[in-house]
Amino acid sequence: MTFGLLAAGFSTKCYDGQYFFDTDHLWNGKSVSNFGGGTGTPWYLMDLSRPLKPLILQVRKEPQFVAKDQLTDDNVFMRKKYVYGVDDRKNAGYGLWQLAYGSRQPLTAETYEAARVALGSLTNENGEPLGITGTHLVVGVSGEGAARRVLKAERLADDTSNIWLNSAELTVVKWLA
Repeated sequence: MTFGLLAAGFSTKCYDGQYFFDTDHLWNGKSVSNFGGGTGTPWYLMDLSRPLKPLILQVRKEPQFVAKDQLTDDNVFMRKKYVYGVDDRKNAGYGLWQLAYGSRQPLTAETYEAARVALGSLTNENGEPLGITGTHLVVGVSGEGAARRVLKAERLADDTSNIWLNSAELTVVKWLA
């Protein structure tokens, strides 16, 4: 549920009436962007270190295994069918767009840096930094190679030192493109 919501963030509105990932969120009287642009495979940088998250999963009822396999159950007695399922109630929603940055540009050291700067530049109404930092880089399976080059390689393609080495936790999600 949450990863579907994350992927839909480029075209689904959040609490301020803008798309979750957008170029013109109104913040402290200014237009602020948490969208890196592009049309390619999406990737996301998020600050998951705070109590409130960019995406919220609300669990109303923990999953409970349900079995209808007793001889006295109608389905077993009448049709010789055993039925199994899970009863569970939950929903997902957008939290704070300020804690997430989404991009469809190729994931490179430069675009990753732009995402970190965008998150880290947000201030409160007094101009004081909010202290937001990208703690997790989230990609789909097709983005894992690029993400590993940015976060795990000691040297970049031009043989310079990788200043972003281990700067965020890499999360590869099979439900994302």
